[in-house]
Amino acid sequence: MGRANGPVKEVAVATVSSLLADHVSLRVASVDRLGIAGYIPKLAYEGGLVKFLLHRAAQAKYAVNIPSPALLGHNHDRMVAELERFVAQRDLPVVRFKAGEVKELIARPYQLAAAASGREGFVLLGKAQERQMAWAGYKDQKSKLATASHPHFSFSRQSRVPDQWYFYLWDHQWGPAFLKLSAYAPYPLWLSANGHEWAKRQLAIAGVGFAELDNGLWRVDDPEAAHRICARLSAGHVGDLIRRWLPQLPGPLTAADRAAGFDWAFSIRQMEISDTSVFDRPQVGRAWFEAAIKDHLDLGRPDKIRLVFDRQIITAGKHPTPGRFATQVVTRGTHPHIDARYKSSKVKAYFKEQRALRVETTINNPADFGIQKTLNPANWRALRHTGTAINGRFLQALGEGNGTVPDDQWLRDVVMPSVHDGQRAPGLRFGEPRVAALLEALCSTGHIFDGLTNATLRSHMSALLGVDYRASQATYDLRRLRLKGLIERIAHSNRYRITDHGRRVATLFTRLTKHVVIPALAALRDTSRPGRRTPPPLAAAWRNYDREIKRLLKRSRLAA
Repeated sequence: MGRANGPVKEVAVATVSSLLADHVSLRVASVDRLGIAGYIPKLAYEGGLVKFLLHRAAQAKYAVNIPSPALLGHNHDRMVAELERFVAQRDLPVVRFKAGEVKELIARPYQLAAAASGREGFVLLGKAQERQMAWAGYKDQKSKLATASHPHFSFSRQSRVPDQWYFYLWDHQWGPAFLKLSAYAPYPLWLSANGHEWAKRQLAIAGVGFAELDNGLWRVDDPEAAHRICARLSAGHVGDLIRRWLPQLPGPLTAADRAAGFDWAFSIRQMEISDTSVFDRPQVGRAWFEAAIKDHLDLGRPDKIRLVFDRQIITAGKHPTPGRFATQVVTRGTHPHIDARYKSSKVKAYFKEQRALRVETTINNPADFGIQKTLNPANWRALRHTGTAINGRFLQALGEGNGTVPDDQWLRDVVMPSVHDGQRAPGLRFGEPRVAALLEALCSTGHIFDGLTNATLRSHMSALLGVDYRASQATYDLRRLRLKGLIERIAHSNRYRITDHGRRVATLFTRLTKHVVIPALAALRDTSRPGRRTPPPLAAAWRNYDREIKRLLKRSRLAA
C-alpha cells in the first residue's frame, strides 16, 4: 500500500494559498528591522584590554609603562568632551529619554523634518541611562607580580548604568536610522536601521510611485521593481551605512589606536524578515485571520495568541487597570497576534493596519540556527534564507485548519499498516491515545523553526501523555511518521521537517479528537439522559437508539 495520491475534496473556506492568490493586491518579502552590534575585538578580554592600556600609556609617554585603570577614565572624559563639542557645533537638539518612552516615536519628527527639507545628517541626540557590563580595574595586592614601586592591576566586567548616546540621523539611502555609543569600555556600539525604509528610498530614487503602510508598502506602481529592490538589500549596503556615518562621530579610538591594530568589527544581532500580503478587500483578510485564531486556540500550535488593546482600560475615577487583557472575541480597536517562540527568536503573524497580513520572523541570535553573527555576505544570506523559510512554514501551518477533506483511501493509508519501498510502516490508528498525542505534537509551531528531533518529540509526548516517553519509543514513532510521509529528514542531520501531508493529517485528526470525539463521548456518558448541552439532533438520535435497544432486550427476554 503506497502513500495517498488520490483526489481530495475542496472545502468552501479559503485556504492560505487561495486567499493569497485571489485577494492579495501586493505581496512583498523584505528584511525589516536590523540591529547591528559594533565591538572592538581586542577589548573583549582582559589581556587585550591590558595591551590597549599599555599602548595608551606609551602614547602618553608616562614615566612608568603600566596598564593603569586611570587611562580608562581619561579616555572616557576625552570622548564625552568631544561628543558634547560635536553636538554644540551642529546645534543638535538634545532629549533626555524617560523610562518607558518609545524613543523612535520621539525622534521620528526630527528625521521627517530633515527628509522634507532634503537634508541628510544627524538630527537629534537622545540620552538614556542604561545598564551595561563595563571594564573596571583594581589593584591586585595578592598578585605575585605586585611590588611597592610597580602595582599590579587586574580588570573585570562590572555592572554600570552610564549614559548611552543615541545619534538619530536621516540618510538619503536608508531613511531613518540611529547609532548608539557608550563612553565606557569596552565601548559597545549599536546601529539600528530598517530594510523597508531602505526599499522606500530606493523606490523614490528610481522614480517608482508608492504608498506607505507604516514601515511597509501598501501600493506600488511597479510591484516587480519593489520585489527586485527588496531582494537586493545586502550586508554590503549595511556596511556602506556604517562607513558613511560612524567616522563622523567622536569615538573611543584614535588614529594611533587603529594603527596599533585596535578597530571595530560588526555582527548581526537582530534581523527581522517579513512577508506582507496586502488584501484588495481587507475584510476578507481579517475574516481569515479571525478564523485562524479560532482554529488554533486548542491545537497546541502557537505558544501565544494575544489581542493587544490600543488603549488603556480605565474605570471612572480609578487608576488604569493593571495587567494584560485577552479575549477570544476580535473587535474593533484590538490588534490580534499569533506568536511562536524558539530560544531567543520568534515568529508572529498579525493584521497590519487592518489592510495586510504580516508574517515576521525575528532572529535575535543567529547561533539559534547554527549561523555565525559576523556581518558578511554569507551570514546575511543564511539568515535571510532561514527567516524566509520559517515565515513560509508558519503561514502554511496557520492555514492548514482550512484545508481539504480526505477521501477513504487517504484515511486508510494513514490508519492501516502499509509498505513503503519494501519497509513496513505500522498504522496510525485513530483514537489510540499514543497516536493522538503523537499527531497533536506535530501540530506544535515549535517545529517550524529548526525541525523535529528525538529529544523534542520526547518532551512533547511526555507532557501530553503524562508519563515517561522513552527515546526508543520516539525512534519507533519517527520511523513510522517518516515512512507514512508525515515527516521528512533534513539532509545531513537527525532533524525532521513536517510535510504538507503530515500537517494536514495531524490537524485533521487532532481537530476530530478535540472537537468531535471527546465532546460527543462526554455528552453521551449518561446513555439514557444526554446532557442539556448535547446538540438536539444528537440527543434525539441517542434516545431513539436507547429505545430500540430496550425493545430488543425485551423481545429477547433479557431485560431485567
